Amino acid sequence: MVYRELSEEESGDLARRILFEDNHLLILNKRVGEIVQGDKTGDEPLSETLKAFIAQRDGKPGRVFIGVPHRLDRPVSGIAVFAKTSKCLERLDAMFRDGEVHKTYWALCCARPDPEEGELQHWLYRNEKQNKSYAYDRERNNTKLARLRYRVLRDTERYHLVEVELLTGRHHQIRCQLSAIGCPIKGDLKYGAPRSNPDGGISLHARRITFVHPVRKEEITVEAPVNWVQLR
Repeated sequence: MVYRELSEEESGDLARRILFEDNHLLILNKRVGEIVQGDKTGDEPLSETLKAFIAQRDGKPGRVFIGVPHRLDRPVSGIAVFAKTSKCLERLDAMFRDGEVHKTYWALCCARPDPEEGELQHWLYRNEKQNKSYAYDRERNNTKLARLRYRVLRDTERYHLVEVELLTGRHHQIRCQLSAIGCPIKGDLKYGAPRSNPDGGISLHARRITFVHPVRKEEITVEAPVNWVQLR
């Protein structure tokens, strides 16, 4: 298998953004605009870039395995988890599906939640044609229960930093639920933000992840640094 050759600058950038790596998995701090897995745009996903990176870094002549156990939306930054073996991918798939992976996000909101901490529960309907979810207070046809906990961490003159703990994993859940209480995420035009971000992304960051290593059976916690320029 022949992978494309990465430039020294690109290889160095990826290496600096690796938050955790062993023989079984790799956790990367994803940037806004990067895609985790291939989509209809045809842009190279991180899964393929990482294959080329590992093949080049480790001098691997054969095929490199990189599996994707979960997705992180293109406009979102932060923790992206990749499996380096099929066995690890299978176990991670089950862990994400069964709620055994605990994820914490930071969101920069256009309004301050009231109260400043609490739990949100909605029933979400996913419109696939619009690639958008809608929140309802009661169960309706084709809706799924969505739950999260939140707390305000910090206020600036115009924005409010909110920490979110996901209790379920639904399509655009954080974006949709925060918008439903009048607190859209900065830059998120789809869910009610008044203006876009210069980089085309939204101010939602996958900040922290905690889970039991699928092979070593040790609990690990990984945090991803955030671009604090967004707080200005």
